[in-house]
Amino acid sequence: MSNIGGVIKSIRDIFRKDPGLSGDAQRIEQLGWMIFLKLFDDKDKEKEILNQKYKSPIPSELQWRNWAEDDEGITGDELITFVNNKLFPQLKELKVTADNRLGVIIRNIFDGTNNYMKSGTTFRQAINKLNEIDFNSSKEHHVFNKIYEDILQGLATKKDTGEFYTPRAVTQFIVDMVNPQLGEKIIDPACGTAGFLVCAIEHLNKQVKNVTDRNTLQETIIGTELKPLPFMLSVVNLITHDIEVPKIENTDSLSRELSSIRQADRVDIIVANPPFGGVVGDGMETNFPLNYRTKESADLFLILFIQLLKDGGRAGIVLPDGSLTGEGVKQRVRQKLLEDCNVHTIVRLPQSVFAPYATVNTNLIFFEKGKPTKEIWYYEHTLPEGYKAYSKTKPIQISEFDEIKKWWVQRTESDSAYKVSIDTIKEKRYDLDIKNPNKVVEKVIYDRKEIIKTFKSNQNRITQLINELEQ
Repeated sequence: MSNIGGVIKSIRDIFRKDPGLSGDAQRIEQLGWMIFLKLFDDKDKEKEILNQKYKSPIPSELQWRNWAEDDEGITGDELITFVNNKLFPQLKELKVTADNRLGVIIRNIFDGTNNYMKSGTTFRQAINKLNEIDFNSSKEHHVFNKIYEDILQGLATKKDTGEFYTPRAVTQFIVDMVNPQLGEKIIDPACGTAGFLVCAIEHLNKQVKNVTDRNTLQETIIGTELKPLPFMLSVVNLITHDIEVPKIENTDSLSRELSSIRQADRVDIIVANPPFGGVVGDGMETNFPLNYRTKESADLFLILFIQLLKDGGRAGIVLPDGSLTGEGVKQRVRQKLLEDCNVHTIVRLPQSVFAPYATVNTNLIFFEKGKPTKEIWYYEHTLPEGYKAYSKTKPIQISEFDEIKKWWVQRTESDSAYKVSIDTIKEKRYDLDIKNPNKVVEKVIYDRKEIIKTFKSNQNRITQLINELEQ
C-alpha cells in the first residue's frame, strides 16, 4: 500500500511548481476536485461489478479512467485544453434529470470549482501521483479519511476558510451527548465540510447490523452548504465514509420561507455550528417572521433550528457569547428558544477552542423541542493544566470531555457546574450569559511600594536603552 500521506504531500509539492496555483485555498480546491473525480470513478468501477445495468452519470470520455488513469496519457497543452475546454464545461452543464441526485451533485460541484493549473506537465505529475491511491481498498480508505481530516483542519487555520471547520473533539462530544439512534433523521443546515455528519455516521455505524440498517443510515444523514469549496469537500467526505449518494444540498438554508417548513420536513436531530458574526444574504431575513428579522446569521439559524425540529427532537449546537446576550431581536430569539424548547445544558468553552481564526467565546447549547425550559445547567470547561490557550498544534482533545460525560448523568453543583432557574433568567431579560457563581476568584493584594519600585526600575532601564541607542 502506498503511503497516502506521502502521496498527498507529493501532490502539494508538485502544485507549488505550477504558476497557476497561488495560496492554500486554491491548492485545496484543485486537490478536492481531482480527488472527487478519481474517487467517483473508483466507486463507479465497484458499482459496475456489482450491477451490470449501472451507468455512471459522468459521460465516458470524461471519466477519470479515460483521460487520467494511464500514466502515459495526455499531458502538456493537450491536457490543459481538455480539462478547460471539455471536462469542466461539460460537467457544469451535465444533462441529468432532477431525481438523479448524483448527477445534480456533480453539476453543482463543477459549477462552483475551477482548474487553476497552467502547466500540463506538472498537472500530469500530480495526476500520476494521485493514481497511487485506490479508494476501493478498505485499508487505504481508512488512512485516507484520517489524512482528509488533516487537510480540512489545515484549511481551517486559514483566516478566509476557517468558518468551515469545527474541531473534531467538539463535533464528537456534541454527537456523543445528543446520541443519535439509527432511523432518526439527522441534519446539519450549515454543514461546512461535513464534520458533524461524519461524526454522526461513525456513531451510527456501531448500530448497523445488516443491509437494511445500512440503507437506513444512507437516507437519514442530511446537510446543506452554500459555499462551493466546503460543499465539494463535504461531498468527498461523505462518499469516503460510504454514503453512496450524499444528501447534501448546495444552497442557503436561510433562503427558505420559515412558514413553508411542514411536519414532513421536520427532523429528529440537529447538530451544527451555524455561521456567526456573518451578515446574511440580501433579503434572506424576509423569510422570517417580522419580530425575528435580523442580519445576524446565528440568530436566524437558531429560529430555523427550532422550526426544523420535531416535537421531542434534540439539538446540540455551537453558539458564540454574542447570541446569549443582547436586547431587541436577540432577546426575542432567546425567549422563543426557552419557551419552545427545554434548554437543559450549556457548556461554556474557553476562548481559544476555535483558534487561530476565531477568538470569540463559544458555547455548546443542548436542547429538546416541545417543552419549555425550567432550569439550565451550565458547565464551564477549562483549559488543561499548564495550557495558556489552545492552538493549531495543541487543539482541544475529546478526552478532555470525559469529566463532563460523567457529570452529564449525575449532575451536581461544583466549581465547574451550576444550575440557573428560568425565573432568574427571566429577571435578567432572558440573558443566558450567566457567570459561574461557584468559582473562587483569587484576590491579589497589591503592595503600593512594590509597584512603585517596579515602575522605577523599568523607567531606569528604558532611559538606559534610549541613551545607548542615541550613542
